[in-house]
Amino acid sequence: MAKVYKFGGASVKDANGVRNLEKIVRQAGNDLMVVVSAMGKTTNALERVLEFLDAGKEEQALSQWVDIIDFHVAIMKQLGLQPGSDIRLQGEIPYDPKRSYDENYDQIVSLGEIMSTQIIAVYLLKQGLSVEWWNMPKLLRTDDTWREANVDNETSASVIRSGWDRPQRPNIVIAQGFIGGTADGRRTTLGREGSDYTAALLGNYLDAESVTIWKDVPGILNADPRIEPDTVLIPSLRYQDAVELSHSGAQIIHPKTIRPLENKHIPLLVKPFGNPNAEGSRIADDGVGPIGVPVYIWRKNQILITMRAKDFAFVLEESLSEIFDVIHRHRLKVSLIQSSAVTISVCVDNTRFVPEAIKELQAHFNVTYNENLSLLTIRGTTPEILERAKDGKTIMLSQTTRRTARLVVVENN
Repeated sequence: MAKVYKFGGASVKDANGVRNLEKIVRQAGNDLMVVVSAMGKTTNALERVLEFLDAGKEEQALSQWVDIIDFHVAIMKQLGLQPGSDIRLQGEIPYDPKRSYDENYDQIVSLGEIMSTQIIAVYLLKQGLSVEWWNMPKLLRTDDTWREANVDNETSASVIRSGWDRPQRPNIVIAQGFIGGTADGRRTTLGREGSDYTAALLGNYLDAESVTIWKDVPGILNADPRIEPDTVLIPSLRYQDAVELSHSGAQIIHPKTIRPLENKHIPLLVKPFGNPNAEGSRIADDGVGPIGVPVYIWRKNQILITMRAKDFAFVLEESLSEIFDVIHRHRLKVSLIQSSAVTISVCVDNTRFVPEAIKELQAHFNVTYNENLSLLTIRGTTPEILERAKDGKTIMLSQTTRRTARLVVVENN
């Protein structure tokens, strides 16, 4: 029965990370699907290439591009691979000024996963493992919603099952996370951190016994250890809890990951790649009780937008659909909503789409907004926990229910 392993960029950021991956997959046995992200911070570096090109700064773009290629070549050499012989890396930057920014984004940024998986597949072959490299843009069919493509599950499942079930398939398949492709052969991406989602889809298509996400943390913790010094491992949690945590901004799991697994009752394991034998965390619904500790989730780089009707009409009843049409068309990620008789406030991720959305809203509403904010969600709060959380912070907006508190706070405050 198939198993799916997903390795993020931090786990393959250098040659030692690739060697560690080899040790982990060697112990897994046969019928293993391995989903891999771009190495280290390659996605960020490729984004900078596009930003330079879009600004007409071709020299800076080329310099950044050379740095990316050199980074991968260095890892290849450390692994004993020969650039140009074992692997031929991408030559020219696939940029076309006639295409939209978002389409160029998908053609360029998707190369991070292509390069990382090629290197890993060849290395594992040279270590004597039975390995095959899959080109996901030809297998995972999507539409052309650039940067957040929608997957055609029926077509994708059929193609992937055919490849998986054929006779004499190698024991291990190496596949890219985060990327797919249109029917006419253009690469697409599934949204930032979308490799988890890829792993979940493959687990669903293959009726896997489990999907394991390998991380640089012991498992799912009740807080970000970079922010909170005293974190606690959550050994098990329900699918519903995981969905709520991911939509609140927890970085450990991509928001779309859970549904494909829950539909087929496939457990999701989160384990530390630095200690493969550790238990980690398990997400399922069989015998799993509620989370027993408070959970603190920070969602950074937020912007709070408040809209008031120019004629003091009742915004909620008359204008909600109009507001959310703008939010939808500009692809804003809403993390919190609050309304009164005459105002609606939304907290959203502060992306490059926000200015145009605000401009459109200003045509119909009086709009104010605040930047440089963070959203803190506390699940399992108490009055004492909430008071400690508020201490020393400038609170722009707060919501509290029986067990959950949400605070929009000024960053670095």
